[in-house]
Amino acid sequence: MKLNKLLVALPLTLSLLVPTAALADGHGAHSSNEASMESSTATPAAELRIALDTVLTEHAFLAVEAMRKGVDGAEDFDQASGALLANADDLKAAVASVYGEEGAAQFDEIWKSHIGYFVDYVTATAKEDQAGKDKALADLEEYKKTQSEFFDTATEGRLPAAAVQEGLDMHVDQLVKAFDAYVAGDFETAYGLERESIHHMSMFAETLSIAITDQFPEKFDNTNPDTPAVDLRAQLNMTFTEHAGLAAMAMQDGADGAESFDQASAALIANADDLSAAVASVYGEEAGAQFSEIWKSHIGYFVDYVVATGEGNAEGQEKAKADLDEYIKEQAALLDAATEGRVPADALEEGLTAHVDQLLVAFDSYAAGDYDTAYNSIREAYAHMTMPAAGLSAAIVDQFPDQFGEAAMPSEMPKTGMGGTADESSMPFMWILGGLMLAGLATTIGLRARKQN
Repeated sequence: MKLNKLLVALPLTLSLLVPTAALADGHGAHSSNEASMESSTATPAAELRIALDTVLTEHAFLAVEAMRKGVDGAEDFDQASGALLANADDLKAAVASVYGEEGAAQFDEIWKSHIGYFVDYVTATAKEDQAGKDKALADLEEYKKTQSEFFDTATEGRLPAAAVQEGLDMHVDQLVKAFDAYVAGDFETAYGLERESIHHMSMFAETLSIAITDQFPEKFDNTNPDTPAVDLRAQLNMTFTEHAGLAAMAMQDGADGAESFDQASAALIANADDLSAAVASVYGEEAGAQFSEIWKSHIGYFVDYVVATGEGNAEGQEKAKADLDEYIKEQAALLDAATEGRVPADALEEGLTAHVDQLLVAFDSYAAGDYDTAYNSIREAYAHMTMPAAGLSAAIVDQFPDQFGEAAMPSEMPKTGMGGTADESSMPFMWILGGLMLAGLATTIGLRARKQN
């Protein structure tokens, strides 16, 4: 059936856009492990899951932000909604590359319909039009039924319509409630739900990748997207890309003097706390606090840059940039030492420099009113963070192979992302990552001591 072909062609094409774990390649002392490292974190099934994870989580992030811009009547609403549609166009282009413009147009109409209904809800809210809001919600209900039937048919029952609708109920509910909370001035709830919506779409990406690889195993070399190693890469992918998105929007709030700035910053810090808590859970609160200080330093330097920009303080801007340059070197050295050279410092410095530049360009462009450049840079920053996730996960799996053995394909579709909850026991990477990062603390302290001397 044509629906089946569309579903399969989409992630297959997207998987080509996601970089593999190149940062961990070429490490001579571990050359004998390279094949197993690549096979565990960068298999065809892994690339499928990461491609879906990136595009679906970005959809949730951009949808929330565009809805906020719409109700605020912000000058950059067109560009924010344009970024959301560009995210959808990534899917349309993938379909077009295989089936031509006609097939892409059919898929595009289905995919973008719920985006339009969210816009209708925002417009009605801004006009205080309750009938319009009710109509938009009713349209979303119809969309959920249509989309559920699509996945059920396309996957030949691997994603049952009832289970898909339960997951879509959650997705729509999270976005609508996040928006309503923002409108009501309950920014803490709004940002909490935004993060929940991002995480939920990551779980759906996992479920969808399992269904597709089970249905077309030969297209993915009979590899499994649901192993401990791929779980690690996917979790890092979600955390790092979310960091980029939240950082960009918190900086915008800072430039605008928005009432929601504190809560936007808190969401960014909460993202960092996901890692700090892992260290504390293994080594105690003191170690967690030490890690938190190091990890959050570059967040603080971005805030310094925002404050200096608002004050027209060119000297302060340069100081913040210099601090970020120093952070880049320190972070690169830390991870090089912690991974025993599996993630080389020079490659990390290059990647971290690109990350910093993307966020600064996004912010400077926003402050200057160049919203096209701003949102293009935000999307670049989001996509770029898939690379450190790939490289670091490959390094960790290579360094701790006993913790990331292969897993058999599940005998039934998991509930994760379809309305159920994730099994915490499926995330062993948090313990390993905590130990990895903590192991680098001694290196960082040593570097600082040498610098002071």
